[in-house]
Amino acid sequence: MPEKSIQSVRGVRDLLPEDAAVWRSAEGIVIGTLEEHGYREFRVPLLEHAELYLRSVGEDTDIVQKEMYTTQGSKGRTISLRPEATAGIVRAALEHGLHRGRHRVWCAGPMFRRERPQRGRLRQFHQFDVEAIGFAGPDIDAELIALAARVFARLGVDGIALELNSLGGPRCRAAYRERLREYFGDHMQSLDADSRGRLDRNPLRILDSRNPEMADLIGAAPEVSEFLGPESADHFAELQTLLTAIGLDFRVNPRLVRGLDYYSRTVFEFLTDRLGAQNAVCAGGRYDGLVEQLGGPPTPAIGWAMGVERVLELARLPESAEAEGAYLVLLGGSDVREAGLKLAEKLRNECPGLPVQMHCGGGGARAQMRHASRSGARYALVVGERELGAGTVGLKDLRKESEQKDVPIEELSRVLRGPVDRTIRDHG
Repeated sequence: MPEKSIQSVRGVRDLLPEDAAVWRSAEGIVIGTLEEHGYREFRVPLLEHAELYLRSVGEDTDIVQKEMYTTQGSKGRTISLRPEATAGIVRAALEHGLHRGRHRVWCAGPMFRRERPQRGRLRQFHQFDVEAIGFAGPDIDAELIALAARVFARLGVDGIALELNSLGGPRCRAAYRERLREYFGDHMQSLDADSRGRLDRNPLRILDSRNPEMADLIGAAPEVSEFLGPESADHFAELQTLLTAIGLDFRVNPRLVRGLDYYSRTVFEFLTDRLGAQNAVCAGGRYDGLVEQLGGPPTPAIGWAMGVERVLELARLPESAEAEGAYLVLLGGSDVREAGLKLAEKLRNECPGLPVQMHCGGGGARAQMRHASRSGARYALVVGERELGAGTVGLKDLRKESEQKDVPIEELSRVLRGPVDRTIRDHG
């Protein structure tokens, strides 16, 4: 009996060519928008020492406690697949001296979390991560939030709601954490098992609970705004003024705390009601203490992460221009195949930007023309014994009801470059 075929790992997905083309289109829009705003690409590894996430994301967070893929490395140190990108970017910035000065950077790629797969939540998922390091004021907060909104607009994503909050500085947050611990401790009998576990470790996470039986208790909990110091309050007020000035609608959500320990002051989420329980499509905030926490000097910073899979479920991408490609139809024996290969290489050299496919595997004229039509190319280039003898190529426009015409080989590149040049002018 034949062996059973191997399937993909649960919680990951394959991107078939048609899907990959959509991703490339969306990625191009996002990258173009980021670069317009002065953000530069910063590539960091998929593997990091697990200690990095314990010290940054937080030892008591769900990510570190339950969701990281970790293995034993050399010299007894554990290594993890990255569950998020900010910690790795800050580690790399420190290692290479980029924490000095001001830097706008972005990275993109897969992240890994051992979660229960469901719609909008995979074990390998992809994010765009955007960071501004060395900026302290609310103006960069407003810029980053507006940048995310612009990305959504260019991807054709609508119906997104922006929620904001401020967690204050370390002292504000510590005082608020202690007050929550007292409040929820007085209602221990109303807490579910997860919340009881969080009470001592990180009571702010209780505010994230989706347990409907705890909704009234959480709704009556103290609000972080009661604990904001003057500087944090002024920072948050100015941010709201700036967002209002540029016409961005938002709602202040006093229960928004974000699940990672490194956040301080500004936190925000872009939400949708079209993806079920996984309603956040972009989220971020300030992490002014993280550089120092990882061994560097005090350095202000802010960033956000956008989930690619979730955003693409909502996107309406602009139609891309049809490619002006060519498909070589080869009708003959070895001499025709040799001539076809030489012609394909000639066109690739002389017509940069022109997609050129050569038919391989034999077949008659009708079958090859079907392949040409399905390839997406605009032109079929027919090479047979007759064309070889005449020094010509048969040119047929596959998008028009027109007759095939013979073009001298020495003129073919010029003829094909015309549509390519027009495409570059129109869409470049």
